[in-house]
Amino acid sequence: MWDKRGDMVVYGTEPYNAEPPPGALAGQFLTRLDTFYARNHGPIQQIDAAGWRLRVDGLVDRTLELSLEELRRRFPERKVVATLQCAGNRRADLQEFHVIPGEVPWGPGTTSTASWSGVSLADVLAEAGLQVRAAHIAFASTDVSQEADPPQPYGGSIPVAKATSSEVLLAWAMNGQALPAAHGAPLRVVVPGWIGARSVKWLQRVTAQAEPSDNYFQTAYSVLPPEADPHKFGPGDGIILGPVALNCAILRPDKDARLPAGATEVTGYAFAGDDRTVARVDVSPDGGSTWIQAGLDAPESPWTWQHWRATFTLPAGERELIARAWDSTSAVQPESPATVWNPKGYANNSWARVHVTCHP
Repeated sequence: MWDKRGDMVVYGTEPYNAEPPPGALAGQFLTRLDTFYARNHGPIQQIDAAGWRLRVDGLVDRTLELSLEELRRRFPERKVVATLQCAGNRRADLQEFHVIPGEVPWGPGTTSTASWSGVSLADVLAEAGLQVRAAHIAFASTDVSQEADPPQPYGGSIPVAKATSSEVLLAWAMNGQALPAAHGAPLRVVVPGWIGARSVKWLQRVTAQAEPSDNYFQTAYSVLPPEADPHKFGPGDGIILGPVALNCAILRPDKDARLPAGATEVTGYAFAGDDRTVARVDVSPDGGSTWIQAGLDAPESPWTWQHWRATFTLPAGERELIARAWDSTSAVQPESPATVWNPKGYANNSWARVHVTCHP
């Protein structure tokens, strides 16, 4: 479906939500288009690019109506290699601690990296003449979600300071190929270092405004207090998500894998989000009793994941493998999912854990 690999873990077809098996991400810096995760709140849009227009309005001096051809002609093309991560990444680990009804039980596969091509959002806003009163840039899509009451198109916003940073793109291609329908064609936003929810797909409108977006999904992506009712929330009830929290995952071996005793390579990714990088990854072969420092790839840019690897000699029996990351500010992941559990299951960045059984 949607030109994805046959072993995608599919949680729903309408809307389409799927992630690759963890091992499919191992050792791959850029994620293949058929492997890149898909997170949607409404139906995938199939838009005729010839008739599509982008409207730029709000607190600007000049309202713009731009075709895809005009975007290509009037602004310099830019490329950014960036990792996108769903705010619900690794929710399944939180659900093992305490039930989270009604939410997709994502594993660690809702993190993927691509080389994005398009134009700088800052360039487009400069052409429109961003006014000094503008503090937020709102994005509106064409996909109508039934999750909102009443149903509404997907949207959200980011602060002007982020929107005018050079890394934020209006993208029409990924990995050198035209943006697929499943990933937002003809044009999407790419907000490096921030949760994937802010990288709005099927973009049709960019609005400069004084306040954050009032779209349902702007506040829906919030970390609520543990006692909160996830069906009754509003602005100020939680921490609205923006930059990605420091995180890591074990990609190989798989959870509950049966392995031969002996030399075993453990591999995974780590991602710091915002403009931070990962400084160190520690890995334990015995549930945290002992640790070694993993080999860590250098960051391609501040906006990408880093892959890591460590090799252990594992004896026969059951083992718990653990990984934790440190970032360039010396922050470290919290130990337990109990410390970060929340009613919607967002931003789980507790230590990554995989149970394996080694046989003689």
